Amino acid sequence: MSTRIPAALVVAFLAGAALTQTTTPAQPQEPEPMRLGNFSVSLAVKDLAASRAFYEKLGFRAVGGDAAKNWLILQNDTATIGLFQGMFERNTLTFNPGWDRAAQNLPDFDDVRDIQKSMKAQGLVPVMAADENSTGPASCMILDPDANPVLIDQHIPKPAK
Repeated sequence: MSTRIPAALVVAFLAGAALTQTTTPAQPQEPEPMRLGNFSVSLAVKDLAASRAFYEKLGFRAVGGDAAKNWLILQNDTATIGLFQGMFERNTLTFNPGWDRAAQNLPDFDDVRDIQKSMKAQGLVPVMAADENSTGPASCMILDPDANPVLIDQHIPKPAK
C-alpha cells in the first residue's frame, strides 16, 4: 500500500525549509588563525655544555648559535630546541614569524605587530610588547594560564604587501 503525499503539503514543507534557511542568523566567523612562525622551545639551562651533551645523546645536533655567547640551537629530525645559559629565567615557547625550520626567510608571513594586534583582539595582554609603529625585527611576549612565557620573536623585516 502506497501513501501519496499531497503536492500542496510538499510545497508548504519546502517553502518552510527555505524560509528557515534564509532567516537563520549568520554564524559568527572564526578569526583567521595566526601564523606564528617556526616553533621551538627555548630552554633556560644552567650549564650549556652539559645540556648540549645531554641532548646530543637524544639525537640532537647543533645547527646554530654561539657557545662562546652561551646559546645554541639544536635540532633532530622533528624538533628544535634552543639552549640559553643565563639569558632566560624560565623555559619559553618560541615562535619566529618569517622563518622556516632552517631559519630561512619565508616570502609571506604575519608580522609580529599584526600578531600582537590579533592577540590583543582576543583579550591576550602582552607582558612585553612590540612597538606597533616600528618596522623590522621585533618581539612580543604573553604568558599562558600557567605563566609559561610565549615569545613571538621576529628576526627579519615585515613582508611587503
